[in-house]
This record gives sequence, structure tokens and C-alpha cells, in this order.
Amino acid sequence: MIRADPLPAVSPPLPRVRAWALPGGPVDHDTDAAFFAGAALNSLDSSVRSEPAWAGAWRQRLALKCAAAAVRLAGRSEDEAALRDAWYLRPVDGDPGPAGSILAAWRQLASRPPAVDAARLAEVVGLLGLRWDDGFADLPGAIDDLVRSGRPAPFAAAAIASRVVAVSPAVELLAWWCADLLVAQKLRWAKPVPLLMAQAFVPAFRAGDARSKRIRPGEGKEFERVVCLALAQGSADACGLAADLSRRAERLAAVVPKLRAKGAGEVVKKLLDDDAVSGSLATKTLSRFGARRLFERLQKFEAVRELSGRNSFRLFGL
Repeated sequence: MIRADPLPAVSPPLPRVRAWALPGGPVDHDTDAAFFAGAALNSLDSSVRSEPAWAGAWRQRLALKCAAAAVRLAGRSEDEAALRDAWYLRPVDGDPGPAGSILAAWRQLASRPPAVDAARLAEVVGLLGLRWDDGFADLPGAIDDLVRSGRPAPFAAAAIASRVVAVSPAVELLAWWCADLLVAQKLRWAKPVPLLMAQAFVPAFRAGDARSKRIRPGEGKEFERVVCLALAQGSADACGLAADLSRRAERLAAVVPKLRAKGAGEVVKKLLDDDAVSGSLATKTLSRFGARRLFERLQKFEAVRELSGRNSFRLFGL
């Protein structure tokens, strides 16, 4: 039997967004909102640049959260659990359905460098279930212009989101996708961190109380302010998730030397690279039965969690 390869060294403690970097109530001034966004993004930037072994799982779990909000915005009812099922339980290269395709758009955002051209944009438009507009062909150039401009990342993100809905008001999903991509380019991240779509329904996007109309891209200076607040909270949420996954990856690293199953190393890598792994995974070196035994062992060591809550068609992750 072959032991799993040891994991890379566990990353040092990751920064969290401090309480003073988050608003304690309504924020009425743009300068205050910009301060919160800058402070929170600075903490997130440190996490991103550390490139821990579990960065893939982190980005894909954030992509799932964004996709759940995107599905809601599209008028569908699938939650995170249903989206996981649509993606991981489909046949190999099978159609994940409309909701699963929306998830695919955010998974693509999280797994590729933050560059975009007309071909990639057309692919994303299709995944989001939107209709192509000829005006979208100018968006890559608009993104490049904003990246080269001196505008801070939050205001550039608000600008590109507003530009997208100016082309077609019905494509807010694409606006948020482009906004996260532009943030990554402005901050020179190797890959984007999905943030903004998951914040689209938080109280900051309400002009008054919870019953007020939601502030949407293109609605002037007020939109710039709420994008700053959304980036602050999104960064805090992402840093919190990073700290949690860091602890879980450390636990997994501790048990790797105890894994003797042939193919265990491949499974461990998948757990670090993705949100979830099917409990019935089969590879060239690991049978379905072997995978089931391996996940049972990892559960016994409390190194993975079962994410579906089912007794069959199970999904595991950090």
C-alpha cells in the first residue's frame, strides 16, 4: 500500500478583519465607507497572497455562496446544498441544469486568472442564462481602462457594474461577476476571490429599512458607497472562512501520514482544491469501495465533514 504524500507546511495564522474595520451601524458618508473597504481589503489581500494549500477549496466555497445569491436574484429557489448536488452529482461532463450553470460561472471566475476577452465573456453570459448583447463586446476594453485608471478598487468595481447594466439592465448577474474580476485585477491577485454577489441582499443595499427597494448597479454615488460596504463585509466573511479552513486543513495534514490507501494523496489534493468531493469518487488508483473506506477513516479522524446530510450520494469537504 502507498502512503499519501505529506501536505505542504501549514500556513501561519491568517489575518482577520478587525472590528474597527467594519461599520457598527448605518454609514452615511462615502469617505467612511471607503475607509472600511480599504481596511478590510488589506486583511483579505494578506490571505490571498499567502496562497495556502487550501486556497482552491476556499475560493470555490466562496463561489458557491455567490452562486446561491445569484440564483436567488435570477428568481430561482436552489440553495447552496441544491447547487452542490447539481454540480457534483451530475454525470461526468453532464449538464448541471440552469442553476448549476450559474454556479459554473462563479467557479470559472474563482479558478482562472482575472483576464477577460470577448470569448470568455460570451461563455459567462451563456452560463448565466443571459442573452448576448453586442454592447458586451466593449466590456473587456472598459475593464482594462478602469484597471489602468487611478480609481481605487471599490469605485472601479462599482463603475464596471454600472457600465454592464447600462448596456442591458437585465444582466445584473454579469455586473457582479465583472466587478469581482476587476477587483482582482486592481489588486493584482493571481485569481479572483468571489465576494460581491454574495452581499447583494445585505441591509447595506437597502436605502432605508428592510422593506425598501434594493440599491442596484448604476444608481449613482449611493451605489459606490454600498459597494464599499459590501467589499468590507465580504472581505470579513472571506477572512473568517479562510481561518476556519486553515484549521481544518491543519487537522487533515495531521492525519495524512496515517493514510495508507493507494490513491489517498489524490483525494487529499481534491479536498484542498475544491469545495466538495463525491464519496463515490473513483480514480485510476482508487475504487469506489476504497474511496468510501478512505472517507470513513477521514471522518473518524475528524479531518473531513460530510456536507449533504445524506446516507447515500454523500459529499465530503474540509
